[in-house]
Amino acid sequence: MSTLFDQTRIGSLELKNRFVRSATYDALADAEGKVTENQINFYTKLANGGVGLILTGITNVIPSGKITMDHNSIHSDDYVQGLKQLTTSVHQKGAKIAVQLFHAGKDRAGLLKALNITDEKALAPSFLNNDTEYNEYYRSMTENDILKIIQAFGDAAVRAKEAGFDAVQIHGAHSYLFSQFLSPLTNQRIDNWGGSLENRLRIHHETLKDIKEKVGEDYPVLIKFGIYDGLPGGLKFSEGKKAAQYLAEFGFDAIEVSNGLRGDDYEESEFKAKIDCPEREAYFRNYCREIKSLVNIPVLMVGGLRSFELINDIIKKKDADYVSLCRPFIREPDIVNRWESGNSRKSKCISCNKCIDDIVMQGKQLCCAIIDD
Repeated sequence: MSTLFDQTRIGSLELKNRFVRSATYDALADAEGKVTENQINFYTKLANGGVGLILTGITNVIPSGKITMDHNSIHSDDYVQGLKQLTTSVHQKGAKIAVQLFHAGKDRAGLLKALNITDEKALAPSFLNNDTEYNEYYRSMTENDILKIIQAFGDAAVRAKEAGFDAVQIHGAHSYLFSQFLSPLTNQRIDNWGGSLENRLRIHHETLKDIKEKVGEDYPVLIKFGIYDGLPGGLKFSEGKKAAQYLAEFGFDAIEVSNGLRGDDYEESEFKAKIDCPEREAYFRNYCREIKSLVNIPVLMVGGLRSFELINDIIKKKDADYVSLCRPFIREPDIVNRWESGNSRKSKCISCNKCIDDIVMQGKQLCCAIIDD
């Protein structure tokens, strides 16, 4: 019998099944980063579809971390009321929800360049002389910059708890700030925040401590973690799996395994395309299996999961504790209910990535680009 629909726990967080909606940028926030009615409806539909835990899209904790004009923010108390309406709507449908706390780091430079903002610099662990495209739009962080951002994550977690979120997830993957600190390619600091693996993980550790001090040890803090980079000279898995062990020892309540710095195409990113056969699915499975053998906290597997039988096998063989889906929920927000009802047909998602290329990258709101037949 499948254990996919068993009740489980991540720390103090009780979940009705092992299905997680992985954090997905939806472009549904307003220009100030506040929750909209469309966004509430979007999340309510997800919750009504049977998923146990919803992870929100990127939510910046401080203005210096914003990367687009239409993702959510939680950097002041002004955002709490709207977020509370969002969590209430999700809870009414029987799901749990965690907010993904985020800082873009150097990647904010792209927005600054696009908007021709010259009186602000994006913040990066290190200034790299070979980055000629954005070198006028970012700078190396001072220690005060780092400490300010750590405090902002802790303060954001306080607001998240007040807004009714059941947990928070730190975004530590996909080329953003925490990946930039961990990668030896983008972190070339010679102080206590660079060099050794322990130093490159210092921001992860200090951020977790700040959050736990402010919201309590029982409030779950997850992390989306990039365990290798898609670029030459970046983080290797041999070091990434050691980093995952450190994160568990630090006290994170769960790890969602993904990639760190993105490569030059989809094959070296978190959203590989053309998942058209079982062999292409679950592309982080081997990494998850190895990490799960090394840590004593739940491991969430994301990455190309499309077939119910394969997902069931992953949990049965204990290669992961939870399965995270992103693109399948864009096509079928009720896929968990369908699977639980006994209809085990694989996801309709064909991993064409048109939801990214043709919609989100064109400044439109997230949806599936394929018309159902």
